[in-house]
Amino acid sequence: MSFVAVFIVFFFFAVSGRLEAVTLEVKEGNSTCIKAELSASLSITYLTSNSSKTVSVLLPDSALVDAANSSCGTNSSSPQLVALFGPGHGIGLSFSTNGSVYSVTELTLSYNLSDASLFPEAELSGVVALTNDSVEIRAPINTTYRCMSPTTIRVREDSVTFSNMRLEAYMPGNDLSPAESVCAADQTTTPATPTTAATTTTAAPAPTPPGTPVRGTYSVKNSNGTECLLAQMGLQLNVSYVSQSQNKTVQELFNLTPNLTSSSGSCGASRASLVLTQEPTLTLNFTFTMNTTSNKYHLSGIDLQANWSDTTAPFSASNTSLDFLRSTLGRSYMCNAEQTLQVVPTFALNTFRLQVQPFGVTTKQFATAEECQVDQDQMLIPIVVGAALAGLVLIVLIAYLIGRKRSHAGYQTF
Repeated sequence: MSFVAVFIVFFFFAVSGRLEAVTLEVKEGNSTCIKAELSASLSITYLTSNSSKTVSVLLPDSALVDAANSSCGTNSSSPQLVALFGPGHGIGLSFSTNGSVYSVTELTLSYNLSDASLFPEAELSGVVALTNDSVEIRAPINTTYRCMSPTTIRVREDSVTFSNMRLEAYMPGNDLSPAESVCAADQTTTPATPTTAATTTTAAPAPTPPGTPVRGTYSVKNSNGTECLLAQMGLQLNVSYVSQSQNKTVQELFNLTPNLTSSSGSCGASRASLVLTQEPTLTLNFTFTMNTTSNKYHLSGIDLQANWSDTTAPFSASNTSLDFLRSTLGRSYMCNAEQTLQVVPTFALNTFRLQVQPFGVTTKQFATAEECQVDQDQMLIPIVVGAALAGLVLIVLIAYLIGRKRSHAGYQTF
């Protein structure tokens, strides 16, 4: 089930000010549901009568939460944090969750051109609102997103730069979770220890390949307890990450272990998700999308969040623009052959003996399967070979019979 939390912070600019860290939180009773500790700076370009100007807007530490408009959400409304400062300047972050990972789905930037102290000689007036729905901020549930490095997000011609950020939504307690998901900009490699002529090192042995993964059976149930998504597959993660023990980027294969993996997710008319969780290190989320016009569906997104012991920081990879496992409503997709689904340059998913049906499940059994092209080609090869052998046998048999007939003709008497 998805929820959306909107995080809105209104700003004011002080010319002689400096970038301050601000703490903002929303409570319901004694419980905190959203908390943010961050510094932020806006770069805004606006038109004047003669040309254009660019101003910087800083978030001061005096920004306060607006209790009247902030809430943890209800069944019909999203959680919101609203902090007021100045006459209508603002930025917003929209959150969603699939039950295991929360992410920022939209950044909203608002500023009031009628504020002459910030926008002198502005040609226009009133509040301008802009949005960006491609924000790469995500973390597992019960984990704090941390990014100390400056992160600039473009919003059309303007931009927002966050730094010293620690942020969490859908909080289980009153303070930020001690477990952290660190952004890529903060994931630095530890320098190698210098060696002298008298020092000898032994290279770490290459890891043993894990072999073919075990095929697992997974499902998702709807609100009345019946299966709405079925999947059977062996899964192997092919990832590149910075190794602590080897102090370099390595490529590893990790097999998903079905008896240690739980499944959850959601089903909808045009979107379905399958979330596989292997505690305590890994969450793998599949998103399927249905085209209601053509009644065709496909795997449109994969998100991996992992925290292996040898990584220098939690591993994160996501792509929501995929086009794999295409099939038709009322049918399942099947591919017994090994497939490689390239998600991002640092992560590919290898599948084995896969069958999945995310829509149109009416019983606990898969519907008739549409097979992948590789399986069809593999089935065609023995048919072609068999037909060729049968043709060869037939040719030999005909040649033999013709030869026998001619030999008998040579012994005839007159």
